[in-house]
Amino acid sequence: MKYVIIGSLGNTSKPISIKLISTGNEVTIVTSRKENIKTIEALGAAAAVGSVEDADFLTDTFMGAGAVFTLVPPTLSATDWKSWIEGIGKNYAKAIEASGVKFVVNLSSIGADLPGGVGPVTGLHRVEETLNKLTGVNIKHLRPAYFYFNLFSNIPLIKNAGIMGSNFAIKEKKFPIVHPDDVAIAAAEELMRLDFSGHSARYIVGDEVSTDEIAAEIGGAIDKPGLPWVYFTNEQAFDGMKGAGLQDEIAKNYVEMGDAINSGKMSEDYWKHHPDTLGKIKLVDFAKEFAQIYKES
Repeated sequence: MKYVIIGSLGNTSKPISIKLISTGNEVTIVTSRKENIKTIEALGAAAAVGSVEDADFLTDTFMGAGAVFTLVPPTLSATDWKSWIEGIGKNYAKAIEASGVKFVVNLSSIGADLPGGVGPVTGLHRVEETLNKLTGVNIKHLRPAYFYFNLFSNIPLIKNAGIMGSNFAIKEKKFPIVHPDDVAIAAAEELMRLDFSGHSARYIVGDEVSTDEIAAEIGGAIDKPGLPWVYFTNEQAFDGMKGAGLQDEIAKNYVEMGDAINSGKMSEDYWKHHPDTLGKIKLVDFAKEFAQIYKES
């Protein structure tokens, strides 16, 4: 089968592509950078160089595909981040409809059931809604939890202030978190089985912890026992992000998302539709990975 994978050589898209190629499928990887062509071809895939902001390019690329994997790439320059994300979703919808693709696995997020108040995830909610308007297309929305990799942004805070933290603090193992590898495994499963119909969502979580546990486990891994998790007010979090160089629009949305995490509303639907099994990579496993990156930074 022919698959088109959005996301270039990213943390989820690359392992998805490798899995599909290893099982004898034809894979085209979309990338915005010509310098990635040789690496993509070395994997055994074809490279399609272009922008997800170009619906005509996407339509041409999707032609003949049995299934596509979509995601909205990160940006730090959007002046209206939620609308920018929504616009990428509209491009995908146009291309899917025009090319006749019948199966879509779409990378969304926990909290995407909510129409507002969850920062950039509000944009992903709009993407889900846009794709769900397509008729005759089977769509599986993947809703991973907070990524472990987001914790890497705490490295300067640990080194400069001896703390971890954000504008959320979650107790009693109520903070779902996931590794990109587990997301890639789930996405590859869905793409290879293609046994879903209509429009549905799947939550992907590797572990359920507290933020204090995160700080304790990482502190132990980097030889900083007693490393605390500190709760910041929204104002403190915004100022910290601004100080780190983020523009107002991006910082504002991250603060809104953190506030939704802190209130618990972002994960309410997850707890109502709790998956039967969790992913393989636990906090203790990621702490070792964090320690290596910390050491090298």
